[in-house]
Amino acid sequence: MAAPNAPRRGSLQYWPRKRARKILPSANWNAIKSNSNKLEGFIGYKAGMASAYVKDETPDSMTKGKKIIVPVTIIEVPQMKIFSVRFYKNRKVAKDVLAENLDKELKRKLKLPKSPKKGESLEGDYDDVRVLCYSLVKKTGIKKTPDIDEIALGGKYEDKIKFIKENLNKEIPVSAIFEKGNNVDIRGLTKGKGLQGPVKRFGITLKSHKSEKGRRRPGSLGPWHPARVTYMAPQAGQLGMFTRVIYNNKIIGIGKAENEDKLKNIKNFGEIRTDYLLVTGSVAGPAKRQLLITVALRPTKKQSKKNYEVLEIR
Repeated sequence: MAAPNAPRRGSLQYWPRKRARKILPSANWNAIKSNSNKLEGFIGYKAGMASAYVKDETPDSMTKGKKIIVPVTIIEVPQMKIFSVRFYKNRKVAKDVLAENLDKELKRKLKLPKSPKKGESLEGDYDDVRVLCYSLVKKTGIKKTPDIDEIALGGKYEDKIKFIKENLNKEIPVSAIFEKGNNVDIRGLTKGKGLQGPVKRFGITLKSHKSEKGRRRPGSLGPWHPARVTYMAPQAGQLGMFTRVIYNNKIIGIGKAENEDKLKNIKNFGEIRTDYLLVTGSVAGPAKRQLLITVALRPTKKQSKKNYEVLEIR
């Protein structure tokens, strides 16, 4: 039997490898641009994985017309509301207009101004406009404190202002933003594993039992020159709680939890009480993890042409 051989795990592009500063990730909205006159992202919560029994309607597929099983992730997506409207000038925040009739739960999350300026105009000479949205997570069984994040809008500047005026102080459902068949990128934090050694963290090979000074450590931390330990040397440290993006997840189902028996006893999550998404593949993080679902940064033809008709969730 040949000696086991595996490439070194742990990309060197992620540095420093430490815990993320916040649970809900941010997105580079300057790179994500769409022509749709609506929000380009939505806040969701991972419920868990399941097997979807689907009929493949993908053109030129080897299983076209056949019934197959596809791994899917269930994401609960309660409605969102606009917290404030943020105007940008020269890539800096020029004005922030707070929405009226905010929920009381926001006081636990944010320090609201004692005397907010009400009735401020949404007009003016600005380069861009985005909104701070918060999720109505109190409608779910996860928690009561809402999550808040900045989300960009697609289309021209006039279309963005029109969308804001139409949806200010209103609940925005996920069906108004995404549709079945869309490709989305999902940002989230991986499961935290704490302090781990280099074998688990980077996948280095165990040393021989005849070696000195331990087995689960690197043989050398580097040469004499340069006379320092580089960041590329595998060492013990934090593993998990890193921000990661899963690109091009296919939405194969959008629905409400009403009359859905399969969505009631999900392990480590419980019952889905609001809207939900079915996306193909896996998503970073454990159950109840906050996720930011955005428009696909670089959609691929292979994912775009896939077409599944969901028959049953197992």
